[in-house]
Amino acid sequence: MRFVVSPSTSSNDWIISDASLSFGGMAPITFIANKATQFLIGKSLSDETIRSAIEILADELKLPESVPGGQSQYRVTLSASFLWRAYIRVCTELKETIEILNNNNNNTFPPSPNIPIEEQSASDGFITLPKHESRGEQHYTKTKGGLQKTVPTFHTPDGDENTKRAPVGEPIQHKSANAQVTGEALYTDDIPGPIGTLHAALVTSTKAHAIIKSIDTSKAEECPGFVRFFGANDVTGTNHTGSIFHDEEVFVSKEVKHYSAIIGIVVANTQVEAQYAAKQVIIEYEDLPAIISIQDAIEANSFFSNPMELSYGNIDQMKQESEVIVEGELNVGGQEHFYLETNCTLVIPSENDTLEIQSSTQNPNETQVHCALVCGIPASNVVCNVKRLGGGFGGKETRSVQFASPIALAAYLLQRPVRINIERDLDMSISGQRHAFHAKYSAGCMRDGTLKFLDVKLYNNAGYSFDLSGPVMSRALLHIDGCYKWPATKYLGTVCKTNQQSHTAFRGFGAPQGLTFVENIIEHIATKINIPSHEIRLKNLYHLNERTPFYQEIEEWNIPEALDQIVTISDVAARQDAVRQFNSQNKWLKRGISILPIKYGLNYTAKFMNQGGALVNIYVDGTVLVSHGGVEMGQGLHTKMIQVTARALQIPHENVRIAGTNTSIVPNGIATAGSMGTDMYGMAILNACEQLNERLKPFKELFPVDEETGEYSSKVWGEIIRKAFFDRINLSAQGFYTVPSDRCGYDWSITDITKRGQPFNYFTQGVACTEVEIDCLTGDHRIIRSDILMDVGQSINPAIDIGQIEGAFVQGYGWCTIEELVWGDKEHRWVREGQLFTRGPGTYKIPSFNDVPGDFRVTLMNKSNKRAVHSSKGIGEPPYFLACTAFFAIRNALIAAREQNGIPRDEYFQFNLPSTSERIRMLCGDNIANLTLNGDHHFQPKGSW
Repeated sequence: MRFVVSPSTSSNDWIISDASLSFGGMAPITFIANKATQFLIGKSLSDETIRSAIEILADELKLPESVPGGQSQYRVTLSASFLWRAYIRVCTELKETIEILNNNNNNTFPPSPNIPIEEQSASDGFITLPKHESRGEQHYTKTKGGLQKTVPTFHTPDGDENTKRAPVGEPIQHKSANAQVTGEALYTDDIPGPIGTLHAALVTSTKAHAIIKSIDTSKAEECPGFVRFFGANDVTGTNHTGSIFHDEEVFVSKEVKHYSAIIGIVVANTQVEAQYAAKQVIIEYEDLPAIISIQDAIEANSFFSNPMELSYGNIDQMKQESEVIVEGELNVGGQEHFYLETNCTLVIPSENDTLEIQSSTQNPNETQVHCALVCGIPASNVVCNVKRLGGGFGGKETRSVQFASPIALAAYLLQRPVRINIERDLDMSISGQRHAFHAKYSAGCMRDGTLKFLDVKLYNNAGYSFDLSGPVMSRALLHIDGCYKWPATKYLGTVCKTNQQSHTAFRGFGAPQGLTFVENIIEHIATKINIPSHEIRLKNLYHLNERTPFYQEIEEWNIPEALDQIVTISDVAARQDAVRQFNSQNKWLKRGISILPIKYGLNYTAKFMNQGGALVNIYVDGTVLVSHGGVEMGQGLHTKMIQVTARALQIPHENVRIAGTNTSIVPNGIATAGSMGTDMYGMAILNACEQLNERLKPFKELFPVDEETGEYSSKVWGEIIRKAFFDRINLSAQGFYTVPSDRCGYDWSITDITKRGQPFNYFTQGVACTEVEIDCLTGDHRIIRSDILMDVGQSINPAIDIGQIEGAFVQGYGWCTIEELVWGDKEHRWVREGQLFTRGPGTYKIPSFNDVPGDFRVTLMNKSNKRAVHSSKGIGEPPYFLACTAFFAIRNALIAAREQNGIPRDEYFQFNLPSTSERIRMLCGDNIANLTLNGDHHFQPKGSW
């Protein structure tokens, strides 16, 4: 925007002598707002002029609902808001210029228009405002004791509260850190293929739901480097695949069920040749009706099974006793994993129908099994190796198999090595995301905030196949109580079958969605009865030994203490006063603050999955090589396992190395997920080390332990091992661990909830406090400060745990604020039906450096946990939800903005997640937004759920 102003010759005003208003994103080319521009020229520079121009501009820029790119109301409102910002900026700069000119030249220019103090916050957005230097704090206490052993039973205490833990409990640097930051660390696609390695490219559908009439590969066969096309007819084993149910196909045989479904692969000499040839395959379809959204599925009654139900207490009685009842709905969007390394696979065939697979998977065992099935060979003929992943977050727990299986088949049939590296847009279009959820709820309480009942119906968008959608729904239902005692509950969870790609595991696995719903319900209740939500949370916290709706007893309950501590260390009272004062002085910038607790259940609810194996080999030189069933994907699992091994054998951690995960060394491994890696494999390694210690006991007794470190020096350890070797002692041991049977496994098919089992071994607990600031003109926001207090038990490695907490928080922040998936559904008809529009960094935005809290403080509580290795707790997933403190802080800032614009504080508004700039801006309730909303201050921007 450009304004040229000059003093009026007839009044004490400034006249707009020339102006230019041009906007991008409003038309295929830059749009020049001629009507508004012409109106401005010749008018006085004043509030009245600009407000009138804004009305003209909003009418001139009006966009149809179906405009490509969507967000029609927001785009118009944003453009008009920029005009108001430009006016405030011009007046501010004009005032400064006039003061200089009048002082220097004794001139008397007319004063600039007076801008009230509260309006001055409109002059700058967060892009132009000065940025404070970011800072952070990390607090933890090195502890003693808490060690465990596996005999006579798992988790038997070892030593006392003064026993040294080192190197367990030490903040040892991630063992791969240097190699990763220098680029020396090898990932799947970095592994050189043998001479003659071929490359594959996917042939995918361009329909969401259709029948395949024909596949014409003739043009592809003429392409340079073409070797062969593989489809459903080429499968030598079974074409049916799937994690829980085999309701998927390796290659679509007849019916396409989602956009970008894998119909076949083209194998060629180079990657470029394969990708080019794949695009030449011509497929003819017959269209079928498509179901894309949760609402589509509800209307079509398209579900995978009967709803999961969890009822507790007498809900009818509690409804009658409730003095206040709230009802509502909420939508929660999905999230792309956006791991840095997309799915990759290299398969090398060998003699006797054997295959060696290098795959970027969290689940080597399932990769092994399914690749064997598609080829029609025994699982023992297939070995899957994983060195490390460039991120997984659940996205490579089951969905990586659909990329590995076709490559295994091609390598098996061609008897040549074949590899594939999936491009980002295809990976996003095929691999699936976090599940979108929809909730319908009613909840009751007394007027003093005492909770009485919670009645919720949950729906999630599974996509076209079941995958892990049932277990995801299960965990959502098992966390929707939050940290609060509801005397009566009724939960129904329905898995919706749609024509999206199959959605899958993602950090938190349904728990963040369930927790978001319950905290939103608390906010709804707080609005209704006009009691601060934090007071309602404190009033209704679980007490020790109370039971949850799934009948698990609350043990080792640290949330009340954590909430007390976070209020103190975050200086909440003073900051709330400061927020109120700031909001009263600024119309267009508003701040909000929020505190939330979390209890996160650790375990797989399927009992058989709570097992882990390990192999510990000691070599004659005294070095130790450890293999276990877990996969290193950046979370520091291998580093922690080295610490556990070194402490168990009483040797320096430098003597221990972890090999990559290999199904021929540790078979039948469970996917590395659910924050269970350290719990399972740490105990398995401990079990193996204890076997070795028992064998080495006579030799260890011959040598002294360093009294200061509690370790054998490398030299002494080498002597011990040499003596044992020459005495023919077995220096290899297999360890195994299972979570106690009475503390894992939950059976939804049993009607009596008291007999369904105990889903969780324990709860990782934590609280967070976040303060945000929103720009009411644009909908932009920033985090001013976040404090996190986590109960991680006695940490195996506090540096890694704090890194996991910070990373989980930032990833969770992306989910609940800026990351939005957009599909070709009824709300977005400008996208091809069923296609994922946001399938790359150009349209899908993840957090960047600028999105990290300006002040980020993490503190580990000094607690213990007798139910996991060396009294630690799983930590990868639990902190993720605490990022929703940013979401609810934004909501509180919006309440302040709406109240200033005449909307009562006690008027509840639905605020769907993620809280994008569009949703924030369109709920501010100001006059500019009302130009496009016609006074609808409950307007809901479109979303894909």
